[in-house]
Amino acid sequence: MPIYEFFCRKCQEPFTALMTIQEHDEQAPECPRCHDTKEVEKRISPAHAVTTRKSLTY
Repeated sequence: MPIYEFFCRKCQEPFTALMTIQEHDEQAPECPRCHDTKEVEKRISPAHAVTTRKSLTY
């Protein structure tokens, strides 16, 4: 399950949530600090890929 980053505009706190892709598409999570869902916005975070092969450097 992916970890998504969010920001609550009400309490000005960033937080992460472990959600399925379907849950992420359907609803915003509840802020762990103020428990609001209406003021939560999605944040774009850098992707981290894990591979089984080592990359070659020339």
